[in-house]
Amino acid sequence: MKFTRHVFISYAHIDNEPLTPDERGWVSLFHLTLQTMLTQRLGLRAEIWRDEKLRGNDVFSDEILDQFPRTALLISILTPRYLNSEWCTREIREFCRVAQGNLGLVVENKARVFKVIKSPLPGEENLPAVVSEVLGYDFYEFDEDQTPRELDPAYGDRARSEFLRKTNKLAWDIAQLIKRMEAAAEATPAVSAAAATAAAGGAELPVIYLAETSRDRRQAREVLETELRRLGYRVLPEQKLPTDESDYVEAVRALLAQAKLSVHLIGSGYGLVPDGPSQRSVVVLQNALAVERARSHALQRVVWLPSGTEGEQPAQQAFIRSMHEDGETQFGADVVGGDLENLKSAVHAASARLRERRLAAPPAAAAAAPLVYILCSEQDRRDTLPLFKYLKARGLDPKLPVFSGDAAAVRAANDNLLASADAVLLYYGSGDEAWKFHQQNEIRKAAAIERARPLRGVFTLVAAPPNDDKEFLIALGEADTLDALQGYSDAALAPLAALFAAPGQA
Repeated sequence: MKFTRHVFISYAHIDNEPLTPDERGWVSLFHLTLQTMLTQRLGLRAEIWRDEKLRGNDVFSDEILDQFPRTALLISILTPRYLNSEWCTREIREFCRVAQGNLGLVVENKARVFKVIKSPLPGEENLPAVVSEVLGYDFYEFDEDQTPRELDPAYGDRARSEFLRKTNKLAWDIAQLIKRMEAAAEATPAVSAAAATAAAGGAELPVIYLAETSRDRRQAREVLETELRRLGYRVLPEQKLPTDESDYVEAVRALLAQAKLSVHLIGSGYGLVPDGPSQRSVVVLQNALAVERARSHALQRVVWLPSGTEGEQPAQQAFIRSMHEDGETQFGADVVGGDLENLKSAVHAASARLRERRLAAPPAAAAAAPLVYILCSEQDRRDTLPLFKYLKARGLDPKLPVFSGDAAAVRAANDNLLASADAVLLYYGSGDEAWKFHQQNEIRKAAAIERARPLRGVFTLVAAPPNDDKEFLIALGEADTLDALQGYSDAALAPLAALFAAPGQA
């Protein structure tokens, strides 16, 4: 897909009014600065456009809509005014709609919408869901009295320096995504995989979880993240994490399950505290979850704790002390001091060890029988026995959920089954519609996580007792619905068998 415009800047016109009459508006300055930096990163003139003449009382312009199919990316300059503007929120919704049908809104795990957050926001409910989850670029900071102040050169040299640094990072990230979009249109997946392996010196680069930090370590984290992405690493998280503690813990666990290496930058600040009972900060929570993953799956860890780092609050002082003295807190980690270059060296060394280990791994054993996960309710466990035997007799490896034991262990075991399955059979028997809907959501979430092997098929197997919803599903005749109300037969399970049939036998 060839785009004639690289970027469209969506903004509220009130946010481009200059602070003083003799200055340029913030959006205009941002536009010109990004234009120069992105042109340098791309090696050709960056085509960036924005609406400079229309006003909020005008009818939404077809002129803008007509440009979206030919525009690669959108930047939203988010402010409270932007979120309250029907015009602005429609722009972003329309771009997302067009992009979804034109190469896709997400390319290689990167959204084609970039959020420039010019001032703190009360919430992002008016934005499309995929956009609200995207990590943004904060173009503001807080004064000592916690008053927010945008990064505007009019505020002095420090604000000017931070404005340029943030715009430079944004330009770099945009350039990388544009190049990926262009390459995706030309290269096959095999070529891309070969290139990634070659860049890693013969082994695929490990996925890295780069932990969220307190405010005083955010700049160092951004520098490290930029370097890792430039070298071809996949760096997590790629989306905003939840603010509720239980949801946050679940999300971080899922991300750590994808990573081979986690990196933690410890500063003097305690960090943000998610809403929840423990009142532990994201810095402390992520470290504890990484320790948990290191114990269960040998996750490699690097912790950067420069000598002389002292906590600003008693809780952070205690955490730093435990990082120095407590074997549990630092479990599985290379704890390094020194400057940022020391941290970079430690991360690259850990990555190299992981790649060497992968290259030295013994040849894989003969392929195991395909694993078919029969996702059923506990009440249906006995009723699945004929199905279990039927699949076993045909050379498949059926597995049932774990139902007893510690709740966390049961959840972990079933998550592992779902993550390692070649196919999933959602056994719709005694469970009701709400149960079925919940399980379908769990399957969708598992399918979105990076897997060692692809999920080849998901089927809903409709079993006794009959009800109106089941009859409706069967009447629809969808290919992924298997009618087993009358029992398990070759005809009923043919779509599943076809997945694993040898060539010429399907």
